[in-house]
Amino acid sequence: MMDYGRLLSPTVCEIKPSGIRKFFDIAETMEDVISLGVGEPDFLTPWEIRKAGILSLEGGKTRYTSNRGLAALREEICNYMNRKYGISYDSQGEVLVTVGGSEGIDAALRACLEAGDEVIIPQPSYVCYEPIVRLCGATPVIIRTRAEHDFKLTKEELQAAITPRTKVLILPYPCNPTGAIMERGDLEDLAQVLKNTNILVLSDEIYAELTFGGKKHVSIASLEGMKERTVVINGFSKTFSMTGWRLGFACGPAPVMAQMTKIHQYAIMCAPTTSQYAAIEALKNGDEAVGAMLEEYDMRRRLMVEGFCRIGLACREPKGAFYTFPSIASTGLSSEEFCEQLLYAERVAVVPGTAFGQGGEGFIRASYCYSTEHIAEALRRIEHFLKNR
Repeated sequence: MMDYGRLLSPTVCEIKPSGIRKFFDIAETMEDVISLGVGEPDFLTPWEIRKAGILSLEGGKTRYTSNRGLAALREEICNYMNRKYGISYDSQGEVLVTVGGSEGIDAALRACLEAGDEVIIPQPSYVCYEPIVRLCGATPVIIRTRAEHDFKLTKEELQAAITPRTKVLILPYPCNPTGAIMERGDLEDLAQVLKNTNILVLSDEIYAELTFGGKKHVSIASLEGMKERTVVINGFSKTFSMTGWRLGFACGPAPVMAQMTKIHQYAIMCAPTTSQYAAIEALKNGDEAVGAMLEEYDMRRRLMVEGFCRIGLACREPKGAFYTFPSIASTGLSSEEFCEQLLYAERVAVVPGTAFGQGGEGFIRASYCYSTEHIAEALRRIEHFLKNR
């Protein structure tokens, strides 16, 4: 009989499953559930982008591409990064096309980390960073960002967390789940701390085009002296509503990208060919469709923030991504208790803030990737729950 306790990796076994999924697994067994939990655009991929993928299939373009991705796509990524964020990359050695942004994060961390290294991770933040660091044998160093600072990472917090073993800083902005962004001045403060170190910044910018209130995304790689010490992760899932196409990209210094490419070669081979052809169209001609989606998100964002505040759950205005992060501290419930009781009492699924780190205690994440009717009904049920618990 197999002894799986001896067979399986203790490191993997100790990692907890994603806290995002728990309540949706329960919700799938129930009827009449309204979800505010999925971090996925509810828009179809714009037609011209889908059409480009279809035409590539009809044209028989179904073979492997270069490990690094189609040359034409890498060129368009360079054009896009220069046009949007003012950063110039070499398509031959500084760009890698990945299977979603998540693969880029994994490859970047594996390319740099070994046992004994430390990685600074601001939390609340996306669920994958800490587990991947642990899988690399490195140590996560958690900074709990604070609501009173709009969940931004401050230079004082960063400076205090750096040790001789620090190798990577993860910069997860615009932030899932808080909706926080880092403005140019905020990033310049961090850059001053980092410039005389040998610390790599892993800047997860998957929500870069989803910013509101006239705030345009600034990449830390665009600041003087920071391109050489930054790997930027981005992709097509959120901006272009292409989640199922599984396509992302990483841009960074050639020595780092060369090692990431080796990992990608052995683990993946290449990203999906059809998706790459669709992505070329997205980068060339997708701005108008993205703008229309952004306007709709902004309307929903304001509806949800106003709704939570009206029913008694304090909610800071999110400046990026497509999530609100209201406080449920006034209820006296933990984040897990609130989500579980709400689900069973009112059939509304949201995500506990603790799914994104212990700094998320006292908050819930609610996505506005849903219609206004859907959001309004969810808020009505949450208000009923608060009045009758």
